[in-house]
Amino acid sequence: MKKIILASNSPRRKEILTKANISFTVVKSNYKEESFKFYNESFIKKNSLNKALDVAKSIDYNALVIGADTMVILEEGKCSVCLLKPEDNSQAFSMLKNLSGKTHKVVTSISLVETLSLKELTEIEETFVTFRPLSDKEIEKYIEKFNPLDKAGSYGVQDFLEYNACKYKLAENFKKLMPDCESFISKIDGDYYNVMGISLDKLKNMLEEFDKII
Repeated sequence: MKKIILASNSPRRKEILTKANISFTVVKSNYKEESFKFYNESFIKKNSLNKALDVAKSIDYNALVIGADTMVILEEGKCSVCLLKPEDNSQAFSMLKNLSGKTHKVVTSISLVETLSLKELTEIEETFVTFRPLSDKEIEKYIEKFNPLDKAGSYGVQDFLEYNACKYKLAENFKKLMPDCESFISKIDGDYYNVMGISLDKLKNMLEEFDKII
């Protein structure tokens, strides 16, 4: 197995790779990801690939670079609207209010790039997340207790639920900071870690596939 480099300083992605016992180093990409109002698969793939390519081109030894990009998508009429990282608490409130009682989609694009050859592989993973109806007070308290400004869609799945052998349990931090409140998330269809930042199953399958095509 080649040396693996994560082209991201995301604490959540670092945590996921560490949980999977994947040995890696972090080299933050300088690529400025593009933001889009409406979702298109080619857009998110472009972001993850360019993150990985930016780092791969700066490395002079044989290694495999992982780039990733995650988007939260809400269907509004005939439009697939991208809920990006909020600029302030007011925008975060509006996003969470809009997600209340609805099912949205979380899409993560993963790109692998070999440093010397620049050969690449990019795939996406989709997970559907359903929020229960939320009161304004619950949303306001969540914004006060947690930091939604660095998270697409203004929330982090790990704030509400933790994944373990018994599927999901209420996150201890959520239970502590919002003791009178149930998880905002009522249902997850798909990969929990994909919502958190990168799908472990997808990544492992891609690493195996990449070894075959190189």
